[in-house]
Amino acid sequence: MQTNLRGRDIISDLDLSKEEVETVLDLAFELKRKRALGEPHPYLRDKVLAMLFFFSSTRTRSSFEAGMAQLGGHAAFIDSRTTQISHGDTAKEIGEILGRYYDGIAIRQVDWGIGNKYINDVAEYSRVPVLSMQCDLFHPFQILADLMTIIEKKGRDLRRKKMVVSWAYASSYLKPISVPQSLILQMPRFGLDITLAHPPEFKLRGDIMEEARAQARKFGVGFEVVDDMKEAFEGADIVYAKSWGPLVTTADPDEGKKIQDRYKDWITDERKMALAKPDAIYMHPLPADRNIEVTDGIIDGPHSVVYDEAENRLHVQKAAMALTMW
Repeated sequence: MQTNLRGRDIISDLDLSKEEVETVLDLAFELKRKRALGEPHPYLRDKVLAMLFFFSSTRTRSSFEAGMAQLGGHAAFIDSRTTQISHGDTAKEIGEILGRYYDGIAIRQVDWGIGNKYINDVAEYSRVPVLSMQCDLFHPFQILADLMTIIEKKGRDLRRKKMVVSWAYASSYLKPISVPQSLILQMPRFGLDITLAHPPEFKLRGDIMEEARAQARKFGVGFEVVDDMKEAFEGADIVYAKSWGPLVTTADPDEGKKIQDRYKDWITDERKMALAKPDAIYMHPLPADRNIEVTDGIIDGPHSVVYDEAENRLHVQKAAMALTMW
């Protein structure tokens, strides 16, 4: 149990050590138990969290807002378009000023090449903890919820378990690469063998890949990259397949869409899922492009844990807020 999290920022997945992540998870399980039993847990009474959104969300806003209320505090939703950010408020001013009004600042800014730097710039000038609700590079709280869900389904000893992190086709928009990047950074620390699968144009950032390989070596687990979805699924214990844009290849949305449309067969369907182990779980952070990215039969079927995964966002975020904002 680590006790040094008060006042800490959580922006990258590696901002917390493995032991600190375990502390967050231990508290998350305890808070989930308390909520199930109806036991009050107002650890942040009279505390207020600023939630600054540059990009809309369903699960992120709802889970942070509900979590603060259940901890006895309040969350203030701030749409960046309702602020003076576009008229001159800098990251320094947001950090300095919101850090004096609030007890914590949570930010979602996923613009490519901008988001992570912006959140870190705010954190540099804030006197209170800054929490990333997702940036262009990382999605730390989604991955903590994913890890909590995997432990619930597969137990705490995850060594020799194969986790597939796969690209999948989606028709909606070019999604951030933050989820797969955070997955490959965090999951090796907990014993999972990682197979990353994507078409050639959908590679992740080189520095992130090098760090992921370093984590795999440090913790003695496997890490491989393949360009075939079926090959990746073979013998998998955990399948995490979602879309992301070819942003490392091109940031042009029209060119990116042309590239994306070449791979419409990268869908998680019953035939591919049958290649995984019989008790394999299917994961997705939602929302998914149904019957394009994944079939209804899979996302609504017995392998799917997507709703447990979504619920666990609430519990890990409550734990992190309680540990950093008290």
